[in-house]
Formats: sequence, structure tokens, C-alpha cells
Amino acid sequence: MSRKVLVTGGGGGLGKAVAARFREAGDEVVVTGRKADRLTRTAAELGARPVPCDATDPAQVARLAEELGPELDVLVNMAGANTDIGAAWSPGLDGVLAAWRANLDANLLSAVLTTTAVLEKLRPGGTIVNIGSIGAEYASSSYGAAKAALAAWTAGLSSEVGPRGVTANLIAPGYIAETDFFHGRLSEERRSALIAATHNGRAGQPEDVAETTYFLASAGARHITGQTIHVNGGAHTTR
Repeated sequence: MSRKVLVTGGGGGLGKAVAARFREAGDEVVVTGRKADRLTRTAAELGARPVPCDATDPAQVARLAEELGPELDVLVNMAGANTDIGAAWSPGLDGVLAAWRANLDANLLSAVLTTTAVLEKLRPGGTIVNIGSIGAEYASSSYGAAKAALAAWTAGLSSEVGPRGVTANLIAPGYIAETDFFHGRLSEERRSALIAATHNGRAGQPEDVAETTYFLASAGARHITGQTIHVNGGAHTTR
């Protein structure tokens, strides 16, 4: 049976790969993003429905929820970025405050706002997948701290939605190639180091995250909830 899927940040990169995976399965997919032109092109390519939306803006998120319709099966909170990359914050405490607020807005509050806005639409058997980061394990920056908070919030969210038959999990990718996460600022030396940190000796690909997301939304994952799933080739291990 076709499901209704919402992917925030679906205009490119990991979001586009996730949206493509659900479309391949015949699901109805809604993609959102701040860049309307790119979003429209991606939606046309995939056969998805575009809804321009800045997930950090409560008014835009409320409009998105209204446009979605009454029911939803899968929510993927992909919107987010390391807002420190390429930024030039002002010096002093004002700059520190602005930098931290930017990453918290982009990576934590975007998911909180979107989830809150559409939560009542999720049908029993539904799934929420939030996208974190390996950076949460070494949270010395505002980006890592925001992703760590997202993981903690996801665990608590699972207990709230579980009685309704909805699961909530977080995927924490490591280094994923073929995205614009680093905005062209990743040196070859750093790239080599990130790959060397893995156990399987390769960079992650968008499809690795897409397939994991699809699995978490499948019937075979109904007893997996409240978890952080690491997709990093062993660069960070758990036990």
C-alpha cells in the first residue's frame, strides 16, 4: 500500500536520496526546502510534491502542515546543516550566541517544529526518522551539541509516540561523500583521514542513509524505536 512520506530538506543531498528511495517503492512523497527553484527541479525529477518551507520558521511550518492534508505515514527530518561552515560570526559573546543559536535552530528546532506540527497526522504504524551526526559523539561545537540534543529528544519522543503505534529513531551518519555538506571546503587530507577512520575503508554514500531510513520505516523495523543508528562504516562504534 502506498504511504505518504514527508522529507524536509529534500531538495538535494541526503534528503533527495531518501525521497528517491521512497518514490522507487511507489510511495507518495512531499519534499520541502528553503531553495524553491532547486526544490522544484528535484520534485519534478523524482515525481514528488514540492512545498517550499524553512523548517526553522514556525509560520512556514504551520502552512506546510495545513498543505499536507489529514494523514501522514513517514516523517524524515533531514533539514539541517553545520551553520558554522563558511560563516563569519562577530567576535565576542554576541558572536558565540549567534553561532550557537544558528546551529540549534537548523539542526534541533527545525525537527522539533516540524514534528510538533504534523504529529497528530501520523497514522498507527507510522515512523519518525531524525537525522543526526557522528559529530554528536564529540560535541565540542554548536553543531555537535545540537545533534546530540536531537538524539536525546528523539529517545524521549519515542516514549511519547510509542503508545500510538508510531516509532521514532535517529540516524547518525559519518562522512558521506557526494553531498555539499562541507561547501567545497573539505581538504583531500581531511577526506583521507575521515575514510581512514572507518573499518571498511570507504566513504559513506547517500544511498547508505537512504536505505537505512527506508528500513526504519518498514514493517521489519516495528520493534526498533528510541534508537540511534550509526551509519559510519565503524568510524564510531557502540556496544
